[in-house]
Amino acid sequence: MRLSIAAVAQVALTGGLVHAASTFSPARPPAIPLAVRSPYINTWLPVGKDGGNGGYLAGEWPQFWSQHTNGWVGMVRVDGTAYTWMGAAANGPAAVDQTEFSYTSTRSTFIMDVGGKVGMNITFMSPVTPNDLKRQSLTFSYLDVAVHSLDGSTHDVEIYTDISGEWASGDDSAVLEWDYDTASGVAYHTITRQQQNEMAEDREQAAWGTWYWATADGDGLTYQSGPDVDVRASFAKDGALANSKDTNFRAVSNQWPVFGFTKGLGAVGSESVSTLFAIGLTQDNAISFLGEGDGLTKVPALWKSYFSSSLDAMTFFYNDYSTASGLSTDLDNRVASDSLAAAGQDYLTITSLSVRQTFGALQFCGTDSAPLVFLKEISSNSDIQTVDVIFPSMPLILYTNPKLLAYMMDPLFINQENGHYPNTNAIHDLGTFPNAKGYPAGNDELMPLEECGNMVIMALAYAQRTSDTNYLNTHYKLLKQWAGYLVDDSLVPANQISTDDFAGSLANQTNLAIKGIIGLRAMSEIAKMTGNSDDEKSFGDTATSYLPQWQNLAINQAADPPHTTLSYGDGDSHGLLYNLYANSLLGFGTAFVPQSVYDMQSAFYPTVALEYGVPLDTRHTWVKSDWMLFAAAIASSDTRDMFIKKLANWISATPTNRPMSDLFDGNTGDFPGITFNARPVVGGHFALLALPN
Repeated sequence: MRLSIAAVAQVALTGGLVHAASTFSPARPPAIPLAVRSPYINTWLPVGKDGGNGGYLAGEWPQFWSQHTNGWVGMVRVDGTAYTWMGAAANGPAAVDQTEFSYTSTRSTFIMDVGGKVGMNITFMSPVTPNDLKRQSLTFSYLDVAVHSLDGSTHDVEIYTDISGEWASGDDSAVLEWDYDTASGVAYHTITRQQQNEMAEDREQAAWGTWYWATADGDGLTYQSGPDVDVRASFAKDGALANSKDTNFRAVSNQWPVFGFTKGLGAVGSESVSTLFAIGLTQDNAISFLGEGDGLTKVPALWKSYFSSSLDAMTFFYNDYSTASGLSTDLDNRVASDSLAAAGQDYLTITSLSVRQTFGALQFCGTDSAPLVFLKEISSNSDIQTVDVIFPSMPLILYTNPKLLAYMMDPLFINQENGHYPNTNAIHDLGTFPNAKGYPAGNDELMPLEECGNMVIMALAYAQRTSDTNYLNTHYKLLKQWAGYLVDDSLVPANQISTDDFAGSLANQTNLAIKGIIGLRAMSEIAKMTGNSDDEKSFGDTATSYLPQWQNLAINQAADPPHTTLSYGDGDSHGLLYNLYANSLLGFGTAFVPQSVYDMQSAFYPTVALEYGVPLDTRHTWVKSDWMLFAAAIASSDTRDMFIKKLANWISATPTNRPMSDLFDGNTGDFPGITFNARPVVGGHFALLALPN
């Protein structure tokens, strides 16, 4: 769909800037991804009603996902008159008119009108290349600024951009150092914290590493670092910078040092002229990990396997724009084509907004021969490698490159197979990002049935799509151990929490039980694929015997319409039976779970739907978008479309102004007292596309 801010023209007032109405396609999201590439390259434009200016690039500060400002300013001079096209600098020049905004899986594009004279096409591209680890390992993002004449005349144009020291530290009192240089045709500023604190964060931002802000070296380029008001005023007055470096290293908030570029384009006519920028972070070591040894080891960032230095990595990325753009277009087109074919435009509205957010929570580490992908549980508690966050992210990973799922599970297997976890169930997570120190005392958040089921299901899903039975053989002992837990606890789950821990613990959870039972069926299949025939029969027989018992315990047949309950015996309750999705994902289908269960739930969900979705369960009016689309993927077409339409409508209507939340109130669309945002679980929105053909 294509919608405008209002049916009639309106103005948005923010920071003294006035905007004519813009269109937003395919939707106006709660926050717009600008540079979203990793847990630390994760910058957005707040949009929604609870803060944000409605989706206009000029007049609002870009923010790190945690709402710390990342100063990023763009200005343009046309025939000597300066305008603002990005940011909210105090006393800055008037804003250009934003006429259009659109997004794809990898791009956010703003169309601007500068006084009816010059048009601007401003594109933020964060490449996603799941099948090219060399490129995916680079935590950089592009900004392309193209200008052309609108009125048929030529105009003298200069482009300006800067970033502030806020990118380099979540602590505004931290002292920074910076430099400027050129290499391989690239001009660049570097910014670092003077006191590097490896493997530490301030307000969720990295306290170590080197930031790069780069553009092409050449004629018409000038640069300057210094106090924000001085550097920006130089451009507004002269259309050029002083080619000077501020030598007074100081704190982020001490006269707000910024790092600017100006590109003089000369006379611009109807032919578009582009200026490319790149921003990113390099860290030699990215994760601290309790793995094969007795103590913590530092895991190198994966880019180290491909490049001899951070400078080589940066210049490669900058000069690789043409290839990266082509790969991004390929992914954009694939997601668009598949989403439209599967469920129409509303589905594409959802899936295309979910890609960068999911991959933006991943840190690629290790070596090219042994990659490891670490996940940050952004915003909920910053856990690292949370099993029940990897699990809902899985559909997008399977859709793009199933091998990545193994690279995400590997740290969990490595930690537990080396004796660092004393419990017999699967571990919940490995610590707090970026320190994967595990739980040698076994004191992680206990979700035994949840995580045992998740690990067995994910291992099989990976092996089915890659034919990698060696992976199953390697980890068979642990998988069988976890399946033993499922034998003991699946049919009648003890009082415990599930992945929806925010809703509290509960005994006899219907949805948790079916996950365990499907996990047992999955273990039978794993045993078959690895030649363990006795285990194949034992686990298969148990799963087959549990299923009809589960149906008797879980279904309220007297209800109109019948449906599964939240917990056994509570006839007035209900919940999303999203764990049934695994039965279809693994190809077991109605040969295992009867079609009647699918049909029953499909008929029931519309009867309890709220404005923006079907509630997670009867304890709250809360909606979980990832689980909702798990349920949608296996529902009848009418019910599937109902789920999708409601979520697509929420994207446009929600008052939230942070990167897409997976948890919101089904009536108001607002946060339900718990603030989840920017979490990778939105990879679950690809549930329909991850199903086997």
